[in-house]
Amino acid sequence: MRKRIAHGLAVFLCVASLGAAQGNSGSDHDRNSPVRPQSKPGVKSKLAKKSKPYQVGTASWYGSYFHGKETASGEAFNMYDLTAAHPTLPLGTYVKVTNLRNGRALVVRVNDRGPVVDGRIIDLSYEAARQLDLKKQGIQRVRLDLVEAPPTIAALHTVARLP
Repeated sequence: MRKRIAHGLAVFLCVASLGAAQGNSGSDHDRNSPVRPQSKPGVKSKLAKKSKPYQVGTASWYGSYFHGKETASGEAFNMYDLTAAHPTLPLGTYVKVTNLRNGRALVVRVNDRGPVVDGRIIDLSYEAARQLDLKKQGIQRVRLDLVEAPPTIAALHTVARLP
C-alpha cells in the first residue's frame, strides 16, 4: 500500500514539475532578478529553440485484460498506474507523452515491452490513455520526449521499500 501511494505521489510530483515556475510573466519586475537582453529581430534565441522529440507516432492503450499480469519489468500490470510499454526504451525510463490532437501531456514510466501491433510506438495504461483523452479513439498520434526522473522520485521509491 505504501509503495502504491509513494508511486502515485512520485508520478504526480513529476507531472507537476513539468508545469512548475515559468518565471515572472507579469509586468512587475523583481529588482533582484537579472534583466534578460532583448533578442534582435530575425535572430532566434537559444531559449526559444524547441527540443527535438524522441519519437512521434501512433499510441494505443491496454487495460483490463492485462490487469494483474506480469510485465517485462517483473511487476504486476496495474491499468490505473501511469505506465507504458515501449519496444526499445530501458525499463524504468520516464517519458513525457503528448497527445498531438488536443495538446494534453503527462509523464509515464516504461515498465513493459510492446506494442505488438506494427506501426505503433507506445502502449499506454488505461489511466494514461484516459488522462490524455485518447481512450475514446483507441489510438492517437503522440509525441514522446525523454524525461529525467527527479531526485524526489528516486527518494520516494527508496522510502517505499522500507518495511
